[in-house]
Amino acid sequence: MRFVVTGTDTGIGKTVFSAALAAALGGTYWKPIQAGLDEETDSQTVSRLGRLPAERILPEAYRLRTPASPHLAARLDHVTIEPETLTPPATGAPLIIEGAGGLLVPLTESQVFADVFARWRIPVILCAHTGLGTINHTLLSLEALRSRSIPVFGIAFIGEEMAETQRIIAAMGSVRVLGRMPPLDPLTPQRLQRAFRDHFPLSSFQERTA
Repeated sequence: MRFVVTGTDTGIGKTVFSAALAAALGGTYWKPIQAGLDEETDSQTVSRLGRLPAERILPEAYRLRTPASPHLAARLDHVTIEPETLTPPATGAPLIIEGAGGLLVPLTESQVFADVFARWRIPVILCAHTGLGTINHTLLSLEALRSRSIPVFGIAFIGEEMAETQRIIAAMGSVRVLGRMPPLDPLTPQRLQRAFRDHFPLSSFQERTA
């Protein structure tokens, strides 16, 4: 079982969702490209919130110092990103792969994350917040996925309950809703695990795409 977790934007909570999913599935986590090393990295966040041991956090293919789009961070770090070398590791457990930002974040001057996902053909879980503007961002992201024939596994909403927003996205986007992660304050491993269990039935994560 393998999933790519991406988002409609940056900072919407896909790392927190990835931590919860990896923990619930007993999975392994991989962040192919980490941009920004001064604060807690996404891999460290997933390890802490998901309580994943070190052996279930796979090393990044690229670790870039600057917190910026990978193409810019790589340029500033004098690193050449070669997207064709990014290959999901083989694991004996479910694999959760997290992208950076949204689908059209540039990796190089000519390729975006969605181009890599298209090559992989791994089912994608799209994380979307429930606030203002999400309908447009989410439907555009679904179009970007489907225009590249990337399998869409489902959508995970993050934020307060917005029934009509969630309904119209599911209907117009022809996408199934896996669940909704409510705001958690404080955000602790225990609260995250409980919220995921209460709002995301594990049966939702059967191997089926749309």
